[in-house]
Amino acid sequence: MPSALVVGYDPQAIPGVDGEALRAALDAELARFGEHGIDADMTLIVFGESAESTLVASLTKQPWDVVVVGAGIRKTESLLPLFEQIVNLVRRHAPQAAIAFNTSGGDSVEAAQRWL
Repeated sequence: MPSALVVGYDPQAIPGVDGEALRAALDAELARFGEHGIDADMTLIVFGESAESTLVASLTKQPWDVVVVGAGIRKTESLLPLFEQIVNLVRRHAPQAAIAFNTSGGDSVEAAQRWL
């Protein structure tokens, strides 16, 4: 079974956003991976000191076929250093994995499928 790791920004850490509703949508998207025969996991991180250790633990948990980086990280200008860190950590700790990008939390499956 192919595998995918979805990396996103923790919605609980976004001011002015209904973090619970956004997390429910992300969980629903994660469930869709199973419907498509893809073993998937999600790691939500926050820009800061724990981001690297959290992501490295997820990247080394198993050999992922693809890592999907969420649009919330990629499209938020202030998170550019975090985005760069993620790409470089994937290259270093999961070199076998393709890197994919979604446009929203609702199309991560399709982003992964482009590389599986």
